[in-house]
Amino acid sequence: MTAPTPPPEIRILAPTGALGAGFRAESLERGVALRPHVIACDAGSTDSGPAYLGSGQPKLSREAVARDLRLLLKARDRLGVPLIIGSCGTSGRDAGVDLVAGIAREIAVQEALSFKLALIYADQDPGHLAQRYAEGRIRPLDGAPPLDLHTLTSGHVVAMMGVEPIQQALSEGAEVVLAGRASDTALYAAVPHALGADPGLVWHAAKTVECGAACAVPPAADGLFVHLRDDHFDVEPLDPELRLTPHSVAAHTLYENADPFLITEPSGTLDTTDATYAALDDRRVRVSGAVYRPGTDYTNKLEGSQLIGYQTIAVGGIRDRVVIEQLPQLLPKAQDYFRAKIRDVFDGRVDPDDVKVDYRLYGRDAVLGPLDPARDEPVHELGVLITVTAPTQEIAHAVATFVAHASSHLPVPEYAGLASTIAYPFSPPETDRGPAYRFTLHHVLVPDTPHEPFRTVHEEVAP
Repeated sequence: MTAPTPPPEIRILAPTGALGAGFRAESLERGVALRPHVIACDAGSTDSGPAYLGSGQPKLSREAVARDLRLLLKARDRLGVPLIIGSCGTSGRDAGVDLVAGIAREIAVQEALSFKLALIYADQDPGHLAQRYAEGRIRPLDGAPPLDLHTLTSGHVVAMMGVEPIQQALSEGAEVVLAGRASDTALYAAVPHALGADPGLVWHAAKTVECGAACAVPPAADGLFVHLRDDHFDVEPLDPELRLTPHSVAAHTLYENADPFLITEPSGTLDTTDATYAALDDRRVRVSGAVYRPGTDYTNKLEGSQLIGYQTIAVGGIRDRVVIEQLPQLLPKAQDYFRAKIRDVFDGRVDPDDVKVDYRLYGRDAVLGPLDPARDEPVHELGVLITVTAPTQEIAHAVATFVAHASSHLPVPEYAGLASTIAYPFSPPETDRGPAYRFTLHHVLVPDTPHEPFRTVHEEVAP
């Protein structure tokens, strides 16, 4: 099939880095005035941890998402161009797609809007995953944890889509696409890629705008605009108070990426090794030179999250040099005491191995651990985060009560009598956090087609 001839210029509006993170309404208006061919917006990430995938709850509030979505749907209606939103509901679970779709339907009624809606679902069926696992078509990425069939098929798993399911939905008439878990860049690459633009430029432009004005100076929750042409693209912030520099644009290739030049997508790799960045003025940057290298296999990244228990925390502080110096000896002894206490209090009904008591000392090792270059310097003050993880919230809370109590009176050899070791700013010090999750997968699926892991539903939305 002959590749389409791209138009002389393709214009892309990226209003913000995450649906619900916000943007200036004036910035969106400026973007609309530039007549984009597509509006695209990411709505999710794994940056904030496994809880959103595990629970199905979004990170950003319904009100914040509705505010942004209302403005984007109205802008799309005025322009008559596609609106693409991916990783709905933070995790891209089916529940997230349905949540955003419900908000879109409400807005359509309130604003008298009509549009053809496509919902692309990314939840994975455990039976299908088990089959692909048996076939050797689920492969580990570098640093992946060990994987067995039980881990793969328990918890919740989504697949990350590329451009192909989005392009198919558009070709079938969709005007608004609400997608499950998706490559951030695929949202912005889908339309220009389908129009036949140079793949290297397309994917590099998509990488540049995936987080909105996060690569602006200063970084902001706002938008960027791209003019994509045959041998370069120009990018500018929509807020006139912001600016881009060659350095800020080039630096964004490192964001969420292990390699500063190679960015892996489901269908291949963007190589920015020979890319050039030139300032057009003090706000706009021209980019050229990247190439896109198709992969030997098409792969979809899998993301999984699993419930590990329930947590209760206590936050305190220590400002006593004698106590701080004794902590390396005191905390292991405290752990032994807590194990015995759990056996005693619960009369053998709770296995101490099923309960984890963790101390994180802010001011010593909490962030960098043994890699901290100032690790051996004297410390005069520590923040203490105590986390108890157990099979139920009731057990976690019960254990936390005696852990917090005992931790505030650790036996310091240098002091005679009872001494206070940790001060708690809250009364009671124990706070129930609820369910806790862990990521289970850092793997890819090798599908038969780019569409295999996903399901698309079309509907007409009208007031």
